[in-house]
Amino acid sequence: MDLSRRYEETKEFYKSIGIDTEAVIEKLKTVPVALHCWQGDDVTGFDHDGPLTGGIQTTGNYPGKARNYEELFADIQKVIDLTPGMKKINVHASYAIFEDGKFADRDALKPEHFKKWVELAKKNNMGLDFNPTYFSHPLVKDGLTLSSPDDEVRRFWIEHGKACIRISNYFAEETGIPCVMNIWTGDGFKDIPADRMGPRKRYKESIEEILSEPYDFNKVKPCVESKVFGIGVESYTVGSAEFTLSFAAAHKDKCMPLMDNGHYHPTEVVSDKIPALLCFFDEFALHITRPVRWDSDHVVLFDDETKEMAKEIVRNGAIDKINMALDFFDASINRISAWSVGFRSWQKALLNAMLIPSEELKRLQDENRLTELMVKQEEIKFYPVEDVWNEYLKRCNAPLDSELFAEIDKYERDVLSKRNA
Repeated sequence: MDLSRRYEETKEFYKSIGIDTEAVIEKLKTVPVALHCWQGDDVTGFDHDGPLTGGIQTTGNYPGKARNYEELFADIQKVIDLTPGMKKINVHASYAIFEDGKFADRDALKPEHFKKWVELAKKNNMGLDFNPTYFSHPLVKDGLTLSSPDDEVRRFWIEHGKACIRISNYFAEETGIPCVMNIWTGDGFKDIPADRMGPRKRYKESIEEILSEPYDFNKVKPCVESKVFGIGVESYTVGSAEFTLSFAAAHKDKCMPLMDNGHYHPTEVVSDKIPALLCFFDEFALHITRPVRWDSDHVVLFDDETKEMAKEIVRNGAIDKINMALDFFDASINRISAWSVGFRSWQKALLNAMLIPSEELKRLQDENRLTELMVKQEEIKFYPVEDVWNEYLKRCNAPLDSELFAEIDKYERDVLSKRNA
């Protein structure tokens, strides 16, 4: 099979409908997508030995999990090599690296605890994003952190948020690339609360105090992320979609909203929310996952909603306005595969969207030629995207889809299997 010849033929086909595949490939190479560190060790992190708490849960016990930062870094490096395109690394605060046993609690974290993450990013010419970790800690009191009625608890988590602002600034200064810092908590109640407003007012004041820490919004980009419900907080979450979106709108000079497509009711789709937010925000953030019935954080696939989200980003000229990051954690399969398939699936979705003649489709809609629009949209589904994808992989020195499993299997035999010997 002559892939180069197929690409040249496909290039001419797309040229006939007004799409320059060379320009598409070069553009896609420059779109950064953050690779989340927590897929590699099931969100365990390095600052505690206990189980996940605070609404976070992984399922499965596939062998080969990273047990320390050296193994995690090796796995991340392997995924970088297996995937095309520009990347950032998304780090949680619980992944602080304490050398010589010098532990610091989360309210006392410093840039030096993330020096090795900066070294990894610089080695790969990548930026870093960051997340305060408001779970898996003894001071998640009664399921609450920033919204807690306990002043001492709330103060601890506010100081944690401020420390994370300083660390995010360190990331931006060291890499020369803006750092997106996402604030998310699992605060809420299992059953019907007697007071819905009180926790939200405390949450609002806490986030405002975190954002009082000095930073340059061009370098450090705080976000507020919502969630519809979680494990143990089925009836009420403090940081609901309405709360976080309203907060971001009221503080547009200091932060922006973050949408996670697993954090809404099952019948809601983020693809429809993206153009809505673009009417009001110049920039926002997106966590890309695959919910199955709820926020179950399955590996991202090249499925309908993934493609629709990418279409809305591309067709609305927002590819440089939305800070994109993966967010899933599957412990039931090979973790390198989970990372690689998820990242490549989002790259496929972006490429697919960039190869659609969106202006022609918009014109058909505006002229009320809806029958022709439907026929055209169905025709596009069979366009030869694969040929452009294979050429993109070749130029990024990434394995073809048909070669991916063999690469993953070899790494499992040579590296991962020895961790359980």
